[in-house]
Amino acid sequence: MSLCVIAAGGTFDKHYDEIAGKLVFRDSVLPGVIERSRITLPVRLEALPLLDSLDMVDADRQRIRDACANALETMIVIIHGTDTMQQTAEVLGRAALGKTIVLTGAMVPYEIAQSDALFNFGFATGVAQTLPPGVYVAMNGQVFGWDAVRKDRSRGVFERKSME
Repeated sequence: MSLCVIAAGGTFDKHYDEIAGKLVFRDSVLPGVIERSRITLPVRLEALPLLDSLDMVDADRQRIRDACANALETMIVIIHGTDTMQQTAEVLGRAALGKTIVLTGAMVPYEIAQSDALFNFGFATGVAQTLPPGVYVAMNGQVFGWDAVRKDRSRGVFERKSME
């Protein structure tokens, strides 16, 4: 039993550029996050191009879907930007890959104090080992099915989507 972690970008993986005064992508923080988490399960990290999820297009979501489909592991955690996480979860959910796929991210970059990144990563890796095959979003200490989640931008949290 092993776990695949797919780095796709998002705030989780951003670095503060003190010269430009903005958040940017450099090398992924995930090798250090995995080491710091002290996961005893074998973990394979697959780094895709790191993108802000607002910059993702259909081809980027297809790349994530392909990475999941081609992974030998049946447990997958995807680090993704929170703004369009639900859209990628929907692509994966509709693909019905027969694997347990958990998307997570962060509202504050891993490198910044008070970040939720390490908690969300640990939570996602834990639930990926216990959930049946399917696609889930793990944020704010909660797990949501891919078709029953939305981001409340005004409160900065994920919640169950009301079925209207």
